[in-house]
Amino acid sequence: MKTYDLIIIGSGPGGYVAAIRAAQLGMKTAVVEKENLGGVCLNWGCIPTKALMKSAEVYNYIKHAGQYGIETGQTAPAFEQVIERSRQVAKAMSKGVEFLMRKNNINVIYGRGKVLPGKQVEVTRFNNEGEKETESLQAQHIIIATGARAKQLPFLPIDNQKIIGYRKALTLDKLPQSMIIVGSGAIGVEMAYFYHSMGTKVTLVEYLPHLLPLEDEEISKQLERSFKKNKIKVMTGTEITGAETSDEVVKLFYKNKKGDGELKAEVVLSAVGIQANIENIGLKEIGIETKKGKIKVDTFYRTNVEGYYAIGDVIDTPALAHVASAEGITCVENIKGLNPEPIDYNNIPSNIYTSPEIASVGYTEKQALNAGYEILVGKFPFTASGKAKAAGKTDGFVKIIIDKKYDEILGAHMIGANVTEMIAEIVAARKAEATGHTLLKTIHPHPTMSEAVLEAVADAYGEAIHL
Repeated sequence: MKTYDLIIIGSGPGGYVAAIRAAQLGMKTAVVEKENLGGVCLNWGCIPTKALMKSAEVYNYIKHAGQYGIETGQTAPAFEQVIERSRQVAKAMSKGVEFLMRKNNINVIYGRGKVLPGKQVEVTRFNNEGEKETESLQAQHIIIATGARAKQLPFLPIDNQKIIGYRKALTLDKLPQSMIIVGSGAIGVEMAYFYHSMGTKVTLVEYLPHLLPLEDEEISKQLERSFKKNKIKVMTGTEITGAETSDEVVKLFYKNKKGDGELKAEVVLSAVGIQANIENIGLKEIGIETKKGKIKVDTFYRTNVEGYYAIGDVIDTPALAHVASAEGITCVENIKGLNPEPIDYNNIPSNIYTSPEIASVGYTEKQALNAGYEILVGKFPFTASGKAKAAGKTDGFVKIIIDKKYDEILGAHMIGANVTEMIAEIVAARKAEATGHTLLKTIHPHPTMSEAVLEAVADAYGEAIHL
């Protein structure tokens, strides 16, 4: 039996990052992966979707080139090539993780991993002849990082023909003429923007009153306005009650405050969330506790069974790639006795790559008020930004929430071009316990989109210059 200091099941952004940090700290490390290095994020999520978003952005620039004084002829997207480019980007990144595994002397073992008592992992695979093989490994420490998959609604079963999940949405053979997207989280709104940009007639359906229900309400309303302005049909406060499929169309039945109705489209994308991959990996046999479909862990990702840990989408923390990576590093450093600082989950940035982009961190305005803070709120619209005006990207604004008593930066919420690159300023400021006045007196370069941060803070104090 092969023995290691650490075995990690799953090679997503939690698993492979944890493995590299462990190797840096001198631990003999193995990673068990059932599919492709990099996990869902690299192969089917973060990376290929951003490649699609870039293609959509380029095409939109071409379509509106006249606004910038550029003459172009008739254009159309080569949909198959757009999809192929995104797959090649994902493939290249996966190859990059392979290189990192070799560079750090990490043993990658392909197969389906299952935890066993006695700090063991059983790996199951099929050889070239189709015969089942098993291998047993042992380690002092075992991290479960098996990620998540698309959640399915009982009345909206994914058949990957007419009703598809996010994986199929990234690899469709041809551009559908019409698409209904059920669910308006990050996946739903990003796919709505992409397919609409390519020329598909998109209808976006959300059960709750607003798109992106976890975002600040003003951000959600602004995205709704932007989508509607761009002819994406948005139906909020709408419950899907059933579905019928045929060779030609999918028919969805719904109800909302206006009554009952039905929608038809060539294809339906179910984007109603994710479900942790914790089935059939040995948790019950060992006695690892779970709650509401997630593995229970402490501050340093230890389960209730000594020597077994869990990180990423399988635990009850934000299902974001950068969160999983941070958890992996914190978990490994604690194993090595480095006394890492626990992660502050109220200072986790969230990015959504629609057009306009969305970025946020910390309390929403509603959350801050519910927590009992007396707050100052400042906003700066990109319509007043010289850089945004020059770029032709004036949709959106920056919103800053500050504690009136202690001048603490409670949260920031942004919607507009490039805001996914701007949010890190607020994250760093909050981590350093900087105040609102620190940001106010931080000179920002001109002309930049980031000036909107300074102006929003100034607005909170009644000192905005350009409003």
